[in-house]
Amino acid sequence: MTTTETSTRDTLERFFAAEAAYVEAGGPGRASFEEIADCLDPEVTLHQAPGLPYAGTWRGPSGIERFLSVMGDAWQVMEFLDQHCFVNGPDVVVTNRVRFVARTTGRELDTRIVQEMTVRDGRLVEIRPFYWDPAAVADALT
Repeated sequence: MTTTETSTRDTLERFFAAEAAYVEAGGPGRASFEEIADCLDPEVTLHQAPGLPYAGTWRGPSGIERFLSVMGDAWQVMEFLDQHCFVNGPDVVVTNRVRFVARTTGRELDTRIVQEMTVRDGRLVEIRPFYWDPAAVADALT
């Protein structure tokens, strides 16, 4: 494994751990965003697919913080059960099996998410998740 691949994997591990802790704590006012921000490029862009309750394009660390606030309102648990990273230079594909528990309904969702990501200089530049079943996400939350 090259130094770049090791750095990319380290960045992803730090990001996913910080993201899960932040969401589980309930987001802004309940958890620090600092560990997540340390993993983000100032120009980071997150593209969430139409059909999701949190669809849209979220830009910059402040946009990611707003997005995670929405996630924190939606989910009380976001647990990565099975995760594999495929790194090719700055480009990454991450396959995830994720267990969510909805904050308001208490419903549990075990699903798969594939993410295309770009990491440059130890920071996330672009995130593009693809959910196996966006309708199941909406159902769990309502």
